[in-house]
Amino acid sequence: MRTAIICGAIVLLSSAASAQEHGYTAADIESGGRLYQSSCAGCHGTTGDLVAGIDLARGQFRRGTSDAEIAAIIRAGIPGTTMPPSAFSETQAATIVAYLRNMATARRGATATPVPPRGDEGRGRTLFTGKGECASCHRVNGVGPRVAPDLTEIGAARSAADLQQKLLDPNANVRAGNRYVRIATKDGGTISGRLLNQDTFSIQLIDTNERLVSVPKSSVREHTIMRTSPMPSYRDKLGAEEVADLVSYLVSLKGVRP
Repeated sequence: MRTAIICGAIVLLSSAASAQEHGYTAADIESGGRLYQSSCAGCHGTTGDLVAGIDLARGQFRRGTSDAEIAAIIRAGIPGTTMPPSAFSETQAATIVAYLRNMATARRGATATPVPPRGDEGRGRTLFTGKGECASCHRVNGVGPRVAPDLTEIGAARSAADLQQKLLDPNANVRAGNRYVRIATKDGGTISGRLLNQDTFSIQLIDTNERLVSVPKSSVREHTIMRTSPMPSYRDKLGAEEVADLVSYLVSLKGVRP
């Protein structure tokens, strides 16, 4: 039995609107990515489109629409096809689904806007810490708060077009790993923050005061994964040239510099 095609034969068709995004965390996506690259990419390719007629990064599947259905296919295989059953656990299969969903989200974001004009990286850095107030939420190269996602390597992960779209319309492409959660506890309290992880027993997040909080699920009355971004739009705050400058600075962030 070949494990390299475990993720295969999830043939694409249904509407992207039916995609069931359940608040996956960055850790889920990273774990699923490792499993995909080690067990699936050999046949499907790193971008999911190596097999003729199959494009896993589109986020559309004929044989399953919900996350649970797709995970079940990954585990059970498809009788009569080259897709065999696998030894993945339910959790492992779910993280592979998270990775596939995130690939689709990334592709939509990368193609949603034209390539922006090139700006000035230096002016963009000034805007980041000054007028744009980005540094009041984001961390870069070990400096800054942890309320919002760390941007140290954002230029290596996202295209200029994707970053421009995020600045102008933050709600258009909220990636699963960057979602926020609002928790109502059984004692009447409320906790909000950036979702880091959740497992069978607890939900972990960074709250608005930058505190790492782990909430036992036994104490949770309800929790809501936010589908919108807390980030403000810069459409009316920055001019076109300033947006180009800020994008150029963000694109330059490809890792910690010596």
